Amino acid sequence: MPEQINAMRAVVQHCLGGGEVLAVETLPRPVPLPTEVLVRVHAAGVNPVDWKTREGHGMARVLGEPPFVLGWDVAGVVEEVGFGVTTLAVGDRVYGMPWFPRAAGGYAEYVTAPARQFAHSPTSLNDAQAAAVPLAALTAWQILVDTLHVQPGQRVLITAAAGGVGHFAVQFARHLGAHVVATASTANHEWLSELGANEVVDYHEAGYESLIKNIDSVVDLVGGGEDLRLVATLREGGSIVAVPGGVSEALAAAVEAINGHASSFLVEPDGAALARIAELIDAGDVRVEVARTFPLEQTAIAHALGETNRTRGKIVLTLDS
Repeated sequence: MPEQINAMRAVVQHCLGGGEVLAVETLPRPVPLPTEVLVRVHAAGVNPVDWKTREGHGMARVLGEPPFVLGWDVAGVVEEVGFGVTTLAVGDRVYGMPWFPRAAGGYAEYVTAPARQFAHSPTSLNDAQAAAVPLAALTAWQILVDTLHVQPGQRVLITAAAGGVGHFAVQFARHLGAHVVATASTANHEWLSELGANEVVDYHEAGYESLIKNIDSVVDLVGGGEDLRLVATLREGGSIVAVPGGVSEALAAAVEAINGHASSFLVEPDGAALARIAELIDAGDVRVEVARTFPLEQTAIAHALGETNRTRGKIVLTLDS
């Protein structure tokens, strides 16, 4: 009995590779250290960094050699608090992106992390919806608010706008008073307009970049940092943030030629920002899109769906609560 009480289910991988390396196993339940909380995970978000890391890219260098447990997005309930915790209490519904880019072990029934890397979950969301928020929303928020310092009236271009990060970026940019230009497939145009995009352009259309001019800031969520077409959309002195993949030398040179600025980006845990984002969600200013949910045992299927790059919003794993 003690072993069962102190054990938990988790998705473990013992080697790098495809979805077949993911398996549900029993691991010891973690114990919170001072200033940490133990969270019973009810849902865990799935992000592109997860399957990239599974294959040996993404954050694999940070996590080190397998075995390890993937996952950074979690939503659930505080089960235990360590000494010194003042912001949360047992029974609180919370969500967060703990430890990123270090291992958080989100694909598991329990996680421990510093209390201030979590925030109270939006009251208007269930756990699956809340788990879809942290990594994607923090990425969008930190780019637009902390990196680009978007101001009312500025023109902001967001690529891959229908994805997890993209649909939050559209809404945050609108909230900040920007004129939002989004790229997406035609099927998502009406939806993105509802979220606040002022213009939506089909990226499948040849020469689509010629339809977009005088952009102050580009949030490139396609990745690679090599799409020089985006530079043509920028005004003199404009900025571009390339996520993921960073900025290539060619892109950096092209942006420098127009006296602009190109930068890479990596999201970090931010409980205070999550609290502000929860306020926006509960006020009805920001919507959360969950594409599909899967039980923990179907994590490989969830990864396969995500790797198609055809989902709208986020994929989420659900655990028995």
